[in-house]
Amino acid sequence: MSNQPQVTLAPLEPDDKEQFILDNQWAFKYGATEEFGVRDDHFEEDGEIISHDTIEQSINGGEAYRIILGGEKVGGVVLRVEGDHGELELLFVSPKAHSKGIGYAAWCAVEQLNPEVKVWETCTPYFEKRNIHFYVNKCGFHIVEYMWKDDEMFRFQKVIRK
Repeated sequence: MSNQPQVTLAPLEPDDKEQFILDNQWAFKYGATEEFGVRDDHFEEDGEIISHDTIEQSINGGEAYRIILGGEKVGGVVLRVEGDHGELELLFVSPKAHSKGIGYAAWCAVEQLNPEVKVWETCTPYFEKRNIHFYVNKCGFHIVEYMWKDDEMFRFQKVIRK
């Protein structure tokens, strides 16, 4: 796509870890607030959809990158890759930068960075309509499971056929 924004994925710097976590929390909180208004029954801790510990565990267990556009940090990605299987732990774009193709450009960069991966998986909360649309209609994932007992999440999978 010729008008796709030119983003880069920069490895997360240790001194940016706390801001990365705050930016991720803000992106998820924005989506929940947009869907439900100001309510607190969908939050993990202290009014956050995704807890500091959950994000930190993802960062520590995978590879974290900042999404950079024009020298500015506009989001982030956390991946876990083992052989030909990849797990998209987190992908977020700052709400200020939504609807500009940044998420899709970042996803394309993830795939280019990991050409060995044949199967990608990820999850998103059931209420994140933007995320569901993004993964299914933009990135080519398929919903493979609705996990309703605990967190009400959709699990997605993308099989790469070359």
